[in-house]
Amino acid sequence: MKRREFTALSALSTAAGSGLLMTGAPALAQGGPVEGRQYRRLPTPVSGAAPGKIEVIEFFWYGCPHCYIFEPTIEAWAKQLPADVVYRKVHVAFRETVKIHQRLFFTLEAMGKEAQVRPAIFNAIHRGGQSLTDPKAMAAFLAPLGVDSAKFLETYNSFTVQTKCQHATKLQDQYNIDGVPTVAIGGRFLTSPAMAGFGLRVNNEEDLAQRCIAVANFLLLEARKP
Repeated sequence: MKRREFTALSALSTAAGSGLLMTGAPALAQGGPVEGRQYRRLPTPVSGAAPGKIEVIEFFWYGCPHCYIFEPTIEAWAKQLPADVVYRKVHVAFRETVKIHQRLFFTLEAMGKEAQVRPAIFNAIHRGGQSLTDPKAMAAFLAPLGVDSAKFLETYNSFTVQTKCQHATKLQDQYNIDGVPTVAIGGRFLTSPAMAGFGLRVNNEEDLAQRCIAVANFLLLEARKP
């Protein structure tokens, strides 16, 4: 699915189109992940982390149901990453409503509040039926969570946040991200729950999430090779 045609079902559609079977127990492909199936290599590496560090980026969208399901798994994994790995999230901007959420993400990141309120945002969108696509509605929602409304709106409309969004969109293009969640490893590899489950038998999206982490661990080892 092309990025301009992106929908919240993109990752699931990719899995279905790849012949993903929805029964059985979690397991990686025999012999380990296969390039072109469970992960892909970027034709041109993307520079990012400082020398001696491996950058891991999760490209995501607040409104993506697959990102919502993936969130607990990747966050638990991120807390256990070794010292030479630098992990961060980057919010994508595939269409106008997604761009609004991207601006919400970078506003909160600039305020030092994003990680604190992210669970509430995910729950509001995916369990509470809130769209959070209007800045004033965002401010009202975030106020009880300890986010100053006036400061939020000021930051939301700031040049700093505008620049962060532009840089994120450029990075998204450099990595050729066409669906979320997608995990980039070392500026060289991409995997995702959908890719990690290619041709394998899975029970549910939680299993896909675990497979993705297994592939990501394999790619960390690959990224350490000269």
